[in-house]
Order: sequence, then C-alpha cells, then structure tokens
Amino acid sequence: MKRTIALLATFLLVGSYLVAQPTSETLPSEGTEKIYTIGISKLVSHPALDAIEQGVMDYLESREFTVSFDNQNCNGEIATAIAIAQKFKSDDKDIVVGIATPAAQALAQIIKEKPVVFGAITDPLAAGLVADYTRKEETNIAGVSDLNPIELQLETYFSIVKPKTLGMIYTSSEANGVVQMEMAREICEANGIKFVAAAISNSSEVKMAAQSIIDRIDAMYVAIDNTVVSAIPSVSEVCMKAGIPLFNTDTTSSENIDFLMSWSFDYYDVGVETGKVVERIIKGENPRDIGTIFLEDDELLELWFNLDTAKKLGITIDESLLANAKVIIKDGQKQVQP
Repeated sequence: MKRTIALLATFLLVGSYLVAQPTSETLPSEGTEKIYTIGISKLVSHPALDAIEQGVMDYLESREFTVSFDNQNCNGEIATAIAIAQKFKSDDKDIVVGIATPAAQALAQIIKEKPVVFGAITDPLAAGLVADYTRKEETNIAGVSDLNPIELQLETYFSIVKPKTLGMIYTSSEANGVVQMEMAREICEANGIKFVAAAISNSSEVKMAAQSIIDRIDAMYVAIDNTVVSAIPSVSEVCMKAGIPLFNTDTTSSENIDFLMSWSFDYYDVGVETGKVVERIIKGENPRDIGTIFLEDDELLELWFNLDTAKKLGITIDESLLANAKVIIKDGQKQVQP
C-alpha cells in the first residue's frame, strides 16, 4: 500500500510539472531549437495590409529557422495600437512588425529593447520612425517603404482623363496620408490643375468626404492611405454615380470596384520584402545597419485598367498604356497580361 501511494504521488508531481511548462511562444530550454516569437500589429484589415501580413508570414515560414506569430488587428484605433504594443512588450516578443504607419509608430513608441520592423510606410521620416535616411544613428527600427512614383502615376492619369480639377480624400492623422496629399497638390500645381482635398479621421467619414467634393472635381485620386482604402467601395460608388473617373493606387482593393486606373506595388511582395528585413535581424544584423528599404524594382509595380469603367465614362485609353498593363478588366473578367 505504501509503495502504491508513493507511486501515485510521483505521478501527480510529474503531471503538475508538465502542466506548468511554458507555451510554444516562450523560449525553449537549452539544447532545443530556438523559436523566434514575432508580434505583428496591423492597423486595419483590408486587402493590401492583409497581403503584407501574409507575405511576411509565408516568407519567414519558408526559411530555415522556426517562427511563432502573434497577429493582432488595431481595427483602425490608435488606442488599440498602443495596447497591442504594450502586450508585445509584456510578452517579450523577439521581433515586432508594424504594418501601416500608426501601428508601427505605436510599436516604436513602446518597444525600445527589441527590434521593430515596419512594413509599407510611405515616408518613415515624416512618420518619426527614422531620424535621417543618410545617418546610421543607434536605433532598433528598420523596415520597408512603399513610396510610389507619385509624379509618374499622376501625370499618366492626367494624360488619360485630362482633368481641370483633381479631388483627393486623405487621413489627416496619418503622416503618410498628409505627405501624399501635399505631393499631389504640388504635382497638380505644376501641371496647371486645381486641387481639392477632403480630410477624414476614420473610415466612416470617407463616403461623406467624397460626396462633399464630387460636384467640384472631374477626377478622383486615392493614394496609399489605409483608412481611405479600407472604405474604397464607397468612393467608387460616389464617383460612378457622378460620372467621375477614379484612380486608386492600391491594386489589391481594386478588383471589385469601378476604378479607371490602378497602379501600385503588389502588396504581397511588400510583405515578402518586410519578411526579409526580419530575417536579416534574426541572422544578426543590427536594424541601424539595415535602415529603410525603398522598393525600386519596377517588376514589383502593377498597372491596372478597367475598360468597363472607361466605356461607361466615354474615356479612351491609349494602346501603348494598355500594352504595359499587368491587369485589364474587360466584360467583367480580369485579364492578366504577361
């Protein structure tokens, strides 16, 4: 009987020990494979940011090391972005990734001891994520910029629609939205085109902002602005009702809207490039030495035209432009060109 009781006590102790073991997100004990815990904070869910997130994960999961992801969605709320950053700090993540400016800013504000990687930040300097592109100051931050060739894009758009007044909706609280608005204004001035901007603070205001300027413009432009892009169907609806062409610079959100032209990076590829920055840090590089990666490969850019929309608006697109398009929407079908 004593022997039976002793064995039972031993089993109970072993069971308690096993239950108390750390989860897969804690660092493994000596002699086992290192698991790198990656916290991903995404500003909001929409096709472009979702594609970045997937690109990061797919790339890192294809490498020779083991990773564990904690994916969080800020739902467009700054307070939530800060709470997520605090959670990642408390969880002691090995590396954190901020997708879109406010999410990355929150991580950079809260987390100082671990690497912070940003993905798809149009202007990291204006966002306060880097002090100077040319100086390698001590920092725990590095990442990828998705700054588009805005002048080329807009002047191509102007050559097609020949507008007198360009409208733009932007998020006044997002650094990238403000920077692109100012760039668009300067490009319009240089081309003798009037510029009308409408500022919003959240996605629920996007449709009303479009309606507020639609009677004063003859072309609409939506830049890489996550809050506006998350409500892009409402902009498309307002534009088509008024017979106004729409240039949307996020191809991933353009498939089911009545855009005329869409031209941007493939955001899955942006995610892959962001994952490569994480990989470099895992392999021992200092974020200071990586800095900001600007995507300069034209192969990462995709030009789309919607010929169904062009027909409805009575707009003709030059054959030379169509020949350079990656995707053409015609008769409701998506045609991918080699």
